[in-house]
Amino acid sequence: MEPIPNFIGGEWTPSSGSDSLPVADPATREVLGHVPLSSREDVDRAVRAAASAFPEWRATPAVERARVLFRLKALLEEHKPDLGRTLTREHGKLLSESLGEVQRGIENVEHACGVPSLMMGETLEDIAAGIDCETIRQPLGVFAAITPYNFPVMIPLWFWPYAVATGNTFVLKPSEQDPLTHQTIVDLAAEAGLPAGVLNVVHGAGDVAAALLEHPDVHGVSFVGSSATAKTVYARAAATGKRVQALGGAKNHMIVLPDADLDDTADAVMASIFGSSGQRCLAGSVVLGVGGAYDEIRARMLDRASSMRLGYGLEEGADMGPVISAPHRTRVLEYVAAGAREGANVALDGREATVAEYPEGHWIGPTILEDVTPDMSVGREEIFGPVAGLSRVESVDEAIALMHRVAYGNATSIFTTSGRAAREFRYRAGISMIGVNIGVAAPMAFFPFGGSRASFYGDLKAQGRDAIEFYTDKRVVISRW
Repeated sequence: MEPIPNFIGGEWTPSSGSDSLPVADPATREVLGHVPLSSREDVDRAVRAAASAFPEWRATPAVERARVLFRLKALLEEHKPDLGRTLTREHGKLLSESLGEVQRGIENVEHACGVPSLMMGETLEDIAAGIDCETIRQPLGVFAAITPYNFPVMIPLWFWPYAVATGNTFVLKPSEQDPLTHQTIVDLAAEAGLPAGVLNVVHGAGDVAAALLEHPDVHGVSFVGSSATAKTVYARAAATGKRVQALGGAKNHMIVLPDADLDDTADAVMASIFGSSGQRCLAGSVVLGVGGAYDEIRARMLDRASSMRLGYGLEEGADMGPVISAPHRTRVLEYVAAGAREGANVALDGREATVAEYPEGHWIGPTILEDVTPDMSVGREEIFGPVAGLSRVESVDEAIALMHRVAYGNATSIFTTSGRAAREFRYRAGISMIGVNIGVAAPMAFFPFGGSRASFYGDLKAQGRDAIEFYTDKRVVISRW
């Protein structure tokens, strides 16, 4: 099985690297392909191709660039079922989750289609006698993105459609763990009319990422991954004068008040924690039951979680798929063991879970730890797996104080029927993405996506108007005639 190719200058091109890694179905362990570990020379070729394509693409009217994206949106919708199946095979998530991810990606392409309006500037006549002032937005050149395994379709589409819509060119380094589905999307972009060199893909690992961070012709870098790596990416790219948006990890708290609709709350909490096997930065991690709500939400969570069925994402009846790989499974299991050693009570233990039909899969069953505090590794660090923490608090004040003892600031949710409590929480939470009776506080494409504190390094976030700001520079023109 030949390694999958890079996409450089409009052509699928073999990597010059000599090594590759297998891409395997996490449920069946079937090898689906091999991803090359590309070289710095491959990166340089891709950046040069993007730089060469930039002048002509920049000069293409914004309405024409938008028409390419309109065609891409239609092609993505046409191929959505196949993309969903491919994504499930290489990632492991349920087909319904894969189709949802593809749809979220399509929504970003759709929003980027509005670039003729989104790029508009401002004008003011007579800032002084006979002098006018205006702002215009202009693209900068070559941008790059380094994206993770957990949403291999959606997260790249947070970035490159906005970059190319605004007139830039792009180099994408997708995750080496599940790069196959986005290969098809690149083909669809070319079919939609995206010119050669405007979008390029270089596969690989750390060496490819480092080469993009250091390349003098790359003007900006978008990154999604762990907070430790995000901090490093931000420092290294910014040191060379690049624009950077580096989205990191999370430890998301969900606060349940006694007046909440507890059945609806339990459904939302369960979907948040165990959706995509917990492998998402917006997953709920610690549930804080306020007063009498604790026993109620605990009972509902244990009841629902203990009846969840593990299974292959392409088959009917599965409630949760495997995690991405054997090393990641080991990492999650080590966190559960550490939580038990540190004093958490393992109320539901999914460490021995198996699926008879797929004995080689990377399975972890739903796991619930009680009495979790920020002093424990399971209470302050991102686990990124199907593991829930539970804690009892006596007030919203105590819940907010506990939440603020954790370094992250990605998302949080409150469940209540009190508008006053919800408003007070929104005012004081200090977290970037806030859900009110929402388990996954995921903004739509026309709003910004990104955290605060240790969850985000940079200024402008993904999606929304922030994306237009990130990929363009405002030029101020002052005129006297």
